[in-house]
Amino acid sequence: MEAACYIAYLLSEPRQVSCVRASAVLEVSHDEVNRFLLGNNFTGKELFAAVKPGICLEGGTLSADDSVLDKPFTSLDSTELVGFFWSGRHHQTVKGISLIALFYTNPLGLRFPVNFRVYRHQDGKSKHDYFQEMVKECYEWGLRPAWISADSWYASIQNLKFLRDKEVGFMVGLEANRIVSTQPGSYEQVGQIEHLPQQGLFTHLKGFDFVKVFRTVDKQAHVRHYAMYLPDKEQCSHISRECFEQVKAQHWHVEEFFRTVKQECHAQDFFLRNTQAIKNHIFCVLRAFQRLVWMSQDKIIENVYALQRKLFLQVQREFIQNYA
Repeated sequence: MEAACYIAYLLSEPRQVSCVRASAVLEVSHDEVNRFLLGNNFTGKELFAAVKPGICLEGGTLSADDSVLDKPFTSLDSTELVGFFWSGRHHQTVKGISLIALFYTNPLGLRFPVNFRVYRHQDGKSKHDYFQEMVKECYEWGLRPAWISADSWYASIQNLKFLRDKEVGFMVGLEANRIVSTQPGSYEQVGQIEHLPQQGLFTHLKGFDFVKVFRTVDKQAHVRHYAMYLPDKEQCSHISRECFEQVKAQHWHVEEFFRTVKQECHAQDFFLRNTQAIKNHIFCVLRAFQRLVWMSQDKIIENVYALQRKLFLQVQREFIQNYA
């Protein structure tokens, strides 16, 4: 069985996916589906290669984020990838699988996942380790983003110095207790700055370098802080609010991506226990999202949420006509 068949099955299945259901829909044996999921070793390299010919490799925004694939009823003893992770959606620690992804928005507006990891405790690595590995790989494959963005989880000094060594601009979230200094010998928490200019504050982030700090307040009065960096200190000091808003908006696409793969591509609706099978399933989920983007770009569907509605519209109409 080819990966394209399983990806098409994921895109067309209206319910939870399983090997039994896949074998019935694809008209192949249950064993053939199992062999596909167990016998392959898909990685981020194949994910990147699938979109490389169709994207501009220079000048976009590479965004890092992670999300928990909820698995509340899965035993920790039966599936090694399942653990307890903090969920931004649930605002608490939940049982599930942690998916870490790099998402690229190219200068023309096309947006694709280009690398991924599934957190595995036995690897002995942190999310920071996975983040640096994935960025290094994307550079090896030819990607040269103008900006790299991430939330505050990835804003460790180690990661910031890693990005600085890449000589790339970046935007990261900052927790309110991060220390900055605008005057030599004077330090304060970024959240305690009373009058942070709308156009940002050029300041020194403790333990790192000079950055431009911006503050946002959403409709629910949630205050957030962000640091932007450019290798050239003079250019960094002149980063505009407009530039910040643009990169921030591009970073937000990764949130939309995680929502879509859960709702439309069955990222978490599966019955698998084997580690390799789960990784291959997630790879196909990400490839399915790539296909949705291409279909939307080619005007085959209105947007990435429209495929199943279009698939079943005629079938539903025929059923209603015959029933009535």
